[in-house]
Amino acid sequence: MYPRRVKFHIEIEREDDGRWIAGIAALPGVVAYGSTREASVIAVKVLALRAIADRMEHGEVAGELANLSFTVG
Repeated sequence: MYPRRVKFHIEIEREDDGRWIAGIAALPGVVAYGSTREASVIAVKVLALRAIADRMEHGEVAGELANLSFTVG
């Protein structure tokens, strides 16, 4: 049904204050903080899914994004 798989790359860094920040460059504005690396990755994935769902509801993207995955680097 969805032959094309879409992958989003998560960029992650540690801030000077110890918090972790994760972002997805392909989805402007999708950035999240966490107290741990894992927490920031989970938070940015949740935010990305919300942003994608909103764009799908408004007809900004088609169903090809229904088959997506994330990579962390």
